[in-house]
Amino acid sequence: MKELFVYVRKLRQFAGLKLYLSMAGMLAASLLEGAGIFLLLPLLTLAGLAGSAASDGLSLPLLMPAPLRELPDGIGLPAALAMFAAILTGQAELQRRLSILSEQIEQGFIRQLRQDFYRALLQADWSFFLKQRRSDFIHYLTGELSRVSYGVTLFLQQAMTLLFTLVQLGLALWLSVELTVGVLCGGLLLALFARRYTRKSRRIGEATTSLMQLYLAGLTDHLGGMKEIKSGGMERQHYGWFQELCGRMERNMVDFSTVQAKSRFAYKAASALLIALFAYAALALLHVQAEKLALILIIFSRLWPKFQSLQSGAEQLAQSLPAFKALADLQSELAGVQSMDVEKEQDEAGPAAIQLGIACSGVYYRYDADASAYSLEDIRLFIPAAGTTAIVGQSGAGKSTLVDVLVGLAVPERGEVLIDGKPLTEADALALRRSVGYVSQDPFLFHASIRDNLSAAAPEASEEEMWEALRFAAADRFVRRLTDGLDTVLGDRGARLSGGERQRIVLARAILRRPAILILDEATSALDGENEALIQEALERLHGKMTIVVIAHRLSTIRGADQVVVMENGRIVQQGGYRELAGDIGGTFDMMLGRTEAG
Repeated sequence: MKELFVYVRKLRQFAGLKLYLSMAGMLAASLLEGAGIFLLLPLLTLAGLAGSAASDGLSLPLLMPAPLRELPDGIGLPAALAMFAAILTGQAELQRRLSILSEQIEQGFIRQLRQDFYRALLQADWSFFLKQRRSDFIHYLTGELSRVSYGVTLFLQQAMTLLFTLVQLGLALWLSVELTVGVLCGGLLLALFARRYTRKSRRIGEATTSLMQLYLAGLTDHLGGMKEIKSGGMERQHYGWFQELCGRMERNMVDFSTVQAKSRFAYKAASALLIALFAYAALALLHVQAEKLALILIIFSRLWPKFQSLQSGAEQLAQSLPAFKALADLQSELAGVQSMDVEKEQDEAGPAAIQLGIACSGVYYRYDADASAYSLEDIRLFIPAAGTTAIVGQSGAGKSTLVDVLVGLAVPERGEVLIDGKPLTEADALALRRSVGYVSQDPFLFHASIRDNLSAAAPEASEEEMWEALRFAAADRFVRRLTDGLDTVLGDRGARLSGGERQRIVLARAILRRPAILILDEATSALDGENEALIQEALERLHGKMTIVVIAHRLSTIRGADQVVVMENGRIVQQGGYRELAGDIGGTFDMMLGRTEAG
């Protein structure tokens, strides 16, 4: 429950005065409803349906409002009816306004939660994302956030329902202590019995969180791998997995509905039995006046559903509690990996200018602090500005990890990265990354037009500059052949383009930023020989204009590099010019060349 109160406090901080106005309005609506019920006995008396005095001393003058007692005969009933209608109409209008205000508060609160959570994600260290599934973040931003917002709102509604119930109980106690205490005892016994439903609802809620997380993760994986599924004829087994999971989700929701249905039945059956018993006791044993008994029955006919509402709300709240814990745990984890203020630093940090180069001095790095092996070990490297550096090695050698460290995405456990001789701090890392153009082996394009994809990197770029970048990346010809040109929508992750075309659009996007550092991580792996040659020509034109770092398996693509860095098991084992390393017979680079030529 402590996680629930954390979010209740957040709601109070967000809504401020509006929240207190809403709660005060709910209290006023409860009092108005009580006042409307309170007028029923005078109305019965004025209509001639009840006597003017009660045998136990609760007389008409005490129940009749003073203005009504002073009216002439014949006018009292219409006036009482008018007052009754005015009170209920006023209460209905107040509830209308409160409903709108409550919705504004709830939707504003969930918007704030989404923004806070997404900001925390953007500000988290890159290493945090390497340990998580992207589908989990989507799950938290959609399903769990909605359950948390609903749970907070439900908690406040429960509090106001309880307040309303207490007001009605006060009126009932004033009318008859004996009957009210009897009903309360019955309600408390039923509440104790109903605790089993609340506990079961919480267990179902825990299963709901797990199932929804599994559903979204599996669906994301399957849709992302649809080509592999279809090309390998694996549709049947994947459908079987999906069918089984959907069955579990169905049973989970049916179980919760069953719990609520049983709870509602228990309350309705108990209410019928209690009303019958109390009516008999009131008339046969306590000799309560008929009109007073009628009023008490009216009160409890409205009050007993509130008991049921409190129980139903407790079950729904219990079902939501696992979402509070899951979201609170993730936000606590995110708080420990924050590396920047996305709103402040985006405005203050401009692109970094590199005059001399980037250096690594005794850098050690590992993804898991408990792991025995380092991903990078004792890295000592200098990458000169305006030069081309190639990093080569087998898969898992640490090439991409080294690049992550160089641009500040990963922070060394030991050693340091220096920019122009100055240590790279967290404050400088954002400015450095704003100076980087990055092209990966698996190029990412948004489900948007080519124009929008290019604008994402350089919002102020003109159409002429876009075409210039496309020409530079050897992409302008095929873009012009597209029906809508720059306005062609590329589909999910650029699905409408071939791998080579996607690679060239991403390269054009990187060039459009006019970066100080261009990183090509296996960027030509998806290109055929002709297009690879075009990209190589483009890179040669960039030589001397920006710092270029190339990660490559195809060693033929790095012949023009100023220096080649050979990595093996997280260490630099060779470093020098292409010809120099190629001439080192028996060295790692020489063996890599031999394997490449043999292949």
